[in-house]
Amino acid sequence: MTKQPISIIDSAGDILRALQRGGLVTTKSGDRINSMVIEWGTLGFNWGRPVFACYVRQSRFTREMLDSNPEFTINLPVGEYDKRIIHVCGAKSGRDTDKVAELGLTLVDGSKVAVPAIKEVPLTLECKVIYRQEQDHTLLPVTLQKRFYPDTQARNHDNAEDEHIVYFGEIVDAYLLKE
Repeated sequence: MTKQPISIIDSAGDILRALQRGGLVTTKSGDRINSMVIEWGTLGFNWGRPVFACYVRQSRFTREMLDSNPEFTINLPVGEYDKRIIHVCGAKSGRDTDKVAELGLTLVDGSKVAVPAIKEVPLTLECKVIYRQEQDHTLLPVTLQKRFYPDTQARNHDNAEDEHIVYFGEIVDAYLLKE
């Protein structure tokens, strides 16, 4: 398995198009590895560094993993891929399921982070968290609040389970896995 380096700038369109189809944010803490589906993300430059910002709900196992080890990989499909990956990683919690084992995913050691890349979703961004911010959805336009946070009106807002945390990860390596 080789890692073909990619330019984030030259590949930005491919990265964003792949993200719309669904990708993974992969985390590792101790011996546990977890991948969660993402369709939201921001690619850009902040603080003079290339970054990928991913949004993770506070209740997710991925949040616990990121708070334990502030590194992650973004794993995006290229061409045809097994749609079960997105289904399983989006429908099951890593608290209860070893999704890597269930799917038979092939892990490839990261180059600059302790979190692996995944052969089956080969476009990889290795990231180290440089900033974390809890989101206040009430600052969003009402139309977005209703679409993405509809049930918060009915509950006591002391429970912030529906809120996201945005993790800005400095992209420390970017590549395409090739055989």
